[in-house]
Amino acid sequence: MPLIPEEPQIHESAQGPRGTAAGHPAPTPRPVPGPRSAASPRPGRPGPGPARPAPPVPRPHPGAGQSPSSRTENRSEQRSGPQIQLIPAPVDGALDAAEEAVDLLLESGRAPGDILVLTTGEQHPWAAHELSFGEAAYWAQQDAGDDVFFADASAVERAAARPVVVVAVNGSSDEVAAWTLPLAMARATALLIVCGDPKRINAVLGAGV
Repeated sequence: MPLIPEEPQIHESAQGPRGTAAGHPAPTPRPVPGPRSAASPRPGRPGPGPARPAPPVPRPHPGAGQSPSSRTENRSEQRSGPQIQLIPAPVDGALDAAEEAVDLLLESGRAPGDILVLTTGEQHPWAAHELSFGEAAYWAQQDAGDDVFFADASAVERAAARPVVVVAVNGSSDEVAAWTLPLAMARATALLIVCGDPKRINAVLGAGV
């Protein structure tokens, strides 16, 4: 079945808290990023949002005190893959939609290191800035895992898995999008968010997602 467009609000299943778009400020223009440390906020990001909710109660170890049928159901859920959400946006607005999705995720309690953002067209300014210091320094940011990591779709195979992957379909060919989205879904352990033209996304995905 094709993906059904949703309003730009983040819905998560049991893997993480839900967020809402209510009261979310309009995205601000992205300034040219300057040098920053790992603890510095990302360029163009608003200040801290509301207090984060308490983390969910840890789940018991699989199989503890459960019947064989319950354990089978749990294994089935683990194999079902990430939740998928489509946020409609024009090509030239897909990156802004992805940034808004990231902001909502952070406000809902997601840690910055939980999020990977991929772009099929123009790179995010953060990625372009970090790459100016060399490939080693750029990928060290991913390995540190303490901030949102932005990457070009061509690097998706090198990108590490994270709970949430956001894909901005902001350019390039349908072939690139069709190649990127299944790999992005494989990198997402809880939630995959795709921002772009719904008709184009459903056309390149077909029934594959």
